[in-house]
Amino acid sequence: MARQNYATLQAKINKEIEKLQKQAQVLQTKSRKPVINNLVRTMKEYDISPDELAAAYGKVKSSAKAGRPAKSAKATGVKKPVAPKYRHPASGATWTGRGKAPLWVVEAEKNGQPRQQFLI
Repeated sequence: MARQNYATLQAKINKEIEKLQKQAQVLQTKSRKPVINNLVRTMKEYDISPDELAAAYGKVKSSAKAGRPAKSAKATGVKKPVAPKYRHPASGATWTGRGKAPLWVVEAEKNGQPRQQFLI
């Protein structure tokens, strides 16, 4: 009997989902009509053909990806290598000065040597 109640409840929920989806579709259609009418009125006012609009829409869509600005090189995640800023005189190890300092820099600073003496 529990199985039948579950199936009945599931059927009711599915009907309610379908009903709400239809309501959402009607609401979307109603809200889009004034916008479309305004676009058509503006196109007539400025003598813009649907072909011109389609061509312009294709350019905007391909260059800006549906209204988003093009990504810069920084936003794409492509990182350029950074030139080293410091060099260890004995080993020749280098460090860019970014991120956590390497052990040879930490040790030298503990011994009282300034970081500036390793500048390249």
